[in-house]
Amino acid sequence: MPKNGSVLIIGAGIVGMKAGLMLAGASKKVHLVEKLPIIGGKVIKNEESFPNMECSTCMVAPVQQEVLQNPNIETYTYSDVESLSGSKGCYEVVIRRKARYISLVNCIGCGMCYDPCPVSIPNMWEENLMDMKAVYVPTAGSLPNVPVIDSSKCLHLNGTQECNLCVESCVFDAIDLNDSDEVVTVEVEAVLIASGSGLFDLSALPNLGYGDLSAVYSPLEFERLFASNGPTQGELTLRGSDISPERIAIIHCAGRSEVGYCSTVCCMYSFKFVRFLLHKLPEARIYDLYLDICVPGKSYQNFFTTLGEGSTTMLFTPSLEDVCVTESDSALRISYPDTSGESRELDVDMVILTAAIVPDSDLPELARIAGVELDKFGFIKRTDEGSGSTETTKAGIFAAGTVTGPGDIQRSVIQGESAAGQIMELMSTIDGEKV
Repeated sequence: MPKNGSVLIIGAGIVGMKAGLMLAGASKKVHLVEKLPIIGGKVIKNEESFPNMECSTCMVAPVQQEVLQNPNIETYTYSDVESLSGSKGCYEVVIRRKARYISLVNCIGCGMCYDPCPVSIPNMWEENLMDMKAVYVPTAGSLPNVPVIDSSKCLHLNGTQECNLCVESCVFDAIDLNDSDEVVTVEVEAVLIASGSGLFDLSALPNLGYGDLSAVYSPLEFERLFASNGPTQGELTLRGSDISPERIAIIHCAGRSEVGYCSTVCCMYSFKFVRFLLHKLPEARIYDLYLDICVPGKSYQNFFTTLGEGSTTMLFTPSLEDVCVTESDSALRISYPDTSGESRELDVDMVILTAAIVPDSDLPELARIAGVELDKFGFIKRTDEGSGSTETTKAGIFAAGTVTGPGDIQRSVIQGESAAGQIMELMSTIDGEKV
């Protein structure tokens, strides 16, 4: 097959977008595939990003706009890679664009179709802290700002009844309930997998009460609770109430022993949470219950140091497995062993668990489709680990960001841009000869 200058990127988070823009700027054709109906990834769930506490939306929105407007980038939202065959320099990719039932061309994002919809379902993007309609955008400020209809919940599409209210509400004829999936086949020279990661299932740690005790939160739940575009518009109130917590405990390393590695960023976002809490609730008492502290690098150490004495009470425990969160008369009670092994108790109103970063649940299937190997922890395995190479065990397929293991935004973006550079080097080579 003749060289066509095309690249497939799987995942339109910050890593995939930045790598895509770098390749597009070198006149490569980029096919950017994202399973969500929006681009931007998990970074846009954050109100601010450490260590500089930048507004995450402000940081990412210009990148999103640039991606959507770049003529060298074809963006496939709400889409999946169904098959990937071939070899280095000559891959055939089958992409399924799922029916979203709302035209990306005709819709102006006015939102007039939301209120008429009679169906309310939990909003997974907002960590189930609020509901959304069967016709929805995941969050305020979504890009593209075009809703999608959940076919399994829509009364018309799941055959429950002949509901047509969203169609009737749209004066731009943007809604088509007869829409269907579109299958697209493209040919590319190289592939970059940048589909991100997931969080450890905290319900697997029953001693910490997640899922049973409403005042126990995952880190992403707390991020969305604090976010100005989140379910409470940034008001820090306990789930199902308008009461703000006065005593908050952050328990580090939830799931670390289970996964077998340190996720490197959990301590940093824990201390970011301390800043959040002191900003919104300056009189709050905050406790960090920890076994280890990981603050690598000069900027992270400075971020930790400048928290200031008294901003949080650091409580060391030699055994996180013996930490237990239960209900008490006042709110929650944390039992934990201290440095001498003696049992201690702490009463708080809110508990935030810093969950380990783990491979995304879809990664094994994606790895199977791409024909790449996973490492012993379930992340994508790269050749020559530690050398800076981003190539996977299959020539011509690269991986970057947290799909290869835990890491922060800065490291992930650098890795993505490195992958883009290695892809351009590959594409400049024919039969091992530079052209």
